[in-house]
Amino acid sequence: MAAEDIKVSPQGEVINEEEVLAKYDREFDYRRLTGPVGKLVFAVAVIWSLGQLYTAAFGVFPPTLQRAPHVGIALFLIFLLYPMKRGSRSDTIPWYDYILAALGLVVALYHVIFYRDLLMRAGAFTRLDMIISIIAILLVLEATRRLAGPVIVVLATFFLLYGYFGPYFPGFLSHRGFSILRITTHSWISAEGILGVPIKVSSTFIFLFMLFAAFLKSTGIGDWLTDLAVGLTGHATGGPAKAAVVASAAQGTVSGSSVANVVGTGSVTIPLMKSIGYRPEFAGAVEAAASTGGQLMPPIMGAAAFIMTEFTNIPYYQIALAAAIPAVLYFTGIFITVHLEAKRTGLEGLPRHRLPNWRKLVKEKWFLATPIVGIVYFLVAGFTPMKAAFYGILLCIAASMILKETRMSLWDIIKTLETGARSALPVVAACASAGIIVGIVTLTGLGVKLAGGIVKLAGGNLYLTMLFTMLTSLVLGMGVPTTANYIIQATVSAPALISLGVPPIAAHLFVFYFGIVADITPPVALAAFAGSGIAGSEPFRTGFEAFKLGYAAYLVPYIFVISPELVLVDVTPFGIVRALLTAIIGMLGIGGATTGFLVTHGKAWERLLLFIGGVLMVDPGFYTDLIGFALLAMVWFLQKRRAQAQSGAKEVTA
Repeated sequence: MAAEDIKVSPQGEVINEEEVLAKYDREFDYRRLTGPVGKLVFAVAVIWSLGQLYTAAFGVFPPTLQRAPHVGIALFLIFLLYPMKRGSRSDTIPWYDYILAALGLVVALYHVIFYRDLLMRAGAFTRLDMIISIIAILLVLEATRRLAGPVIVVLATFFLLYGYFGPYFPGFLSHRGFSILRITTHSWISAEGILGVPIKVSSTFIFLFMLFAAFLKSTGIGDWLTDLAVGLTGHATGGPAKAAVVASAAQGTVSGSSVANVVGTGSVTIPLMKSIGYRPEFAGAVEAAASTGGQLMPPIMGAAAFIMTEFTNIPYYQIALAAAIPAVLYFTGIFITVHLEAKRTGLEGLPRHRLPNWRKLVKEKWFLATPIVGIVYFLVAGFTPMKAAFYGILLCIAASMILKETRMSLWDIIKTLETGARSALPVVAACASAGIIVGIVTLTGLGVKLAGGIVKLAGGNLYLTMLFTMLTSLVLGMGVPTTANYIIQATVSAPALISLGVPPIAAHLFVFYFGIVADITPPVALAAFAGSGIAGSEPFRTGFEAFKLGYAAYLVPYIFVISPELVLVDVTPFGIVRALLTAIIGMLGIGGATTGFLVTHGKAWERLLLFIGGVLMVDPGFYTDLIGFALLAMVWFLQKRRAQAQSGAKEVTA
């Protein structure tokens, strides 16, 4: 076990980050290869990263020449790094994985070698095309099973069968059916299946942002952000929990993995929370809810947000701006809840001498913020996400050179290139399998049929359509990675919402949000389970606590669909400010209802009024704000009087 894999909490507790990640995130359950094979894998991963940087700097290749090698290299690395059976991490590669890895390169090279021939034939596919396509599909499905689990593989297989057995399906699901030649070549040879939109975005934007995240970690910027958050908030009431919220919001903006976010910041914040008296379940839940929300927080959201730009034809910076208010409300809700929980249970902050000196951190290492500030500037200034990520990586390296303790050597840079490539493998696998599903949906016209079917099932009712969409997103999210979940729902469910008059940005953010919060939704809440592993708490109870803390993510999407002002649709600057301020007050009301505490311990009917008033205030309508504020003010006044009376009674008794 490498020394760098072990972290020691501020209380002296030893936390093996790698073990927690390997238990809850398949990405970290890989072989530790040495010798010639280890060097080969290392070299391929580094070359892959350099190739991606080259295309970011000088422009991408034609579609299939950019995407097929991207998938082929990923398949090669996956079969050499990840064993067939989870948990049996032997560092010896069996003979069949060598064959599978080689075939991954072969199916990619087929596109490169026969590029002009495939282009000229334009749909006149041959038997060899079909054989290569079948091999590619099977490789993608097996690679995805190893990294993302069986659910998405079963889904992709079902859609392949649906493409062939279409005439036998009932009602609106029926179609004329397609031959094996057409289905398989559409899935691999064309640019509409595996090599379609998901892999297009993976081979351009997503890989580079994951590489950027790897450089942030290697340069110590992630740890600096965590220390800064702890130093700023750790002394306040319930300070360590607030530090977890702030640190996870900051770190999550550059990571697509909720579980990795939990372990990265939770190894510091969870023991701190426990040290001041937070229940282990609550401590693990706070970190899980905050880390999951990191994918919702601009400027760098989860990988699925970049795919959203392709589905909606909306520039990424506009998507990030639209997501800003809902993301602020999500973290405000968690922040308020942990504050009220601390007040309810009488938990104070930590003494300042136990905390990092945030002023010293800013004074000595302010330059570490340069890459994050820079990438925000590049995105807002209109640079493509590829260019923004490319310059962000250069800024990471440049910022690290200022101090000797943060300086990256050439070897450090090379190792980070390898780490970034390896971290991209789960996303590539998920995008490739999701591409199979998207390809069949477009080939058969199922997307339009399903959208109409969902609307028909809901009787044309927008609320029922949102409910069905939410439930399918949450259920899919229990077994499908966030990125793949969004791709499927953007193809199937988002059009149903749009057909009922919902603005496209609101519809796509709706399915995006629920795909992400599946990580804190019981019974399968992987982020919460990872938090429980660090907190030493019962996993399901931790998941339920995280579910309660993440209430904003379950409420706000409904509200921004009904009132798109929250995602900046048809809104004035004054409207934005008013919607944000009233919604934050609404979060306070909902937080009081969740914890049972506002000024003092609340009664059941007060909690109900707080919840209703809070929801009404989150809705940006004038009359709903007025009624909601009146309800919250009434409960606050009653609790204030009761708290004063209780305080007076204590003084008399004393």
